[in-house]
Amino acid sequence: MSDVVVVGAGVGGLAAAVRLAAAGHRVTVHERAAEAGGKLAVYERDGYRFDTGPSLLTLPQVFDDLELGLRPRPLDPVVRHVFPDGVVLDSSPDHAVFLERIAATLGDEAARDWERFWRRAARIWQASWESVLQRPVTAGSLARLTWRVGDLAAIAPGRTLRGLGRRYLRDRRLRMLLDRYATYTGTDPRRAPAALAAIPYAELTHGGWYLPGGLGTLAAALRARCDDLGVRLELGSEVTAIEADAAVRGVSLRSGRFVRADVVVSDVDATTLYRDLLPSPGRLAGLADRSLGGFVLLLGVRGDTPELAHHTVFFPRRYDGEFDAIFPGPGRRARPVDDPAVFVTRAEDPSVHPSGREAWFVLVNAPRHGTTTSAVDWRRPGLADAYARHVLDVLAQRGVDVRDRLEFRETRTPADLADSAGAPGGAIYGTAGGLLRPGNRGPVDGLFLVGGSVHPGGGLPMVTLSARIVADMIGPAT
Repeated sequence: MSDVVVVGAGVGGLAAAVRLAAAGHRVTVHERAAEAGGKLAVYERDGYRFDTGPSLLTLPQVFDDLELGLRPRPLDPVVRHVFPDGVVLDSSPDHAVFLERIAATLGDEAARDWERFWRRAARIWQASWESVLQRPVTAGSLARLTWRVGDLAAIAPGRTLRGLGRRYLRDRRLRMLLDRYATYTGTDPRRAPAALAAIPYAELTHGGWYLPGGLGTLAAALRARCDDLGVRLELGSEVTAIEADAAVRGVSLRSGRFVRADVVVSDVDATTLYRDLLPSPGRLAGLADRSLGGFVLLLGVRGDTPELAHHTVFFPRRYDGEFDAIFPGPGRRARPVDDPAVFVTRAEDPSVHPSGREAWFVLVNAPRHGTTTSAVDWRRPGLADAYARHVLDVLAQRGVDVRDRLEFRETRTPADLADSAGAPGGAIYGTAGGLLRPGNRGPVDGLFLVGGSVHPGGGLPMVTLSARIVADMIGPAT
């Protein structure tokens, strides 16, 4: 039996703890915050309950063998898309139904284009799922894929997601819909790899799901499963260093205590790990770019808003303006997006809001927090409040005006996420989308990495897959 220390109680860390405890290891999780869950956080006020992190569950089968007792509810539409010309398109997990909706709203030609794109996306997903997403990946292993994955050409190395959309989709609204999936991994569709077409395929093939009570119940289920398996969870226990020679020896805590370990699993951001926690920093070369951040409004709303689905996105007239603001070119500075895409989550779930009210989670993509030209200082006095008012004005211009129906308004900036979740700059997804991220095996024996900043990427299913990969690498206790 090995003594395993997990650093961080985000979803990746908790899922790794569950798997390793079930495999017979003694597992202790050290989390610096007062609550487990990481970015999968919950805020409650006046009878309202908000998920302040992920709001959509995809690939629920990834969680099945964790035995969490989840009862997810399927969503249809998965997302309602409101385009700048007023056209509304509801996506569906039923491919035939979605094609019918595309034909009815955008025309038969657009539906045929989507079908052609869908066949390509299916090949990309199959190649990614079988050869990349479920196993460790390095530059060498990716190179070897060209010799043993017959349809790797479908992934189109060197082509961008934007380029793939232009090849298959003539209707600019469908191209806009596809571009948005690049932001699921925190990146710019003009630079994102075409392989990210696997994301809409996975979402619309396997469906979008909601957990009654909110997605924060996933963190509670993971913690309960840890308790069942005898995992020791120490909250308010910050790890300040991972002690190692040729192999890990344990971790040092802020309290001054040293905890011996045979294996350390890090669920902190890879940048933080390599910069701050290892005895020999300076191994940052090769880490992927940081993802974009998010500006969030939590709204208590009086009355009913029937024009909203569970998830609704309102697109701007010029989508590239958003990417220009968040990913500035040479000689330019990042800035809050003047005309952003606005994503609204509103659950028809009586357990998350008082009767006759709605709990809205509103997200717009934003530059990371910081003082460099590629970031915005979100702590600048008055900025968060002014931008919150601006986002509500944008929503009103797009036909959903709730400014006179608000019971309260709370804001969460990238600076807040950086503080609460230890996410450098408040990057939502850790590292930006791509096939090659920091690996799951650390630079010393016995050190492993999970979470959204490492392979296979950000988002609940990918983070959970990183825990599976690491648990398989460590193996059962002997």
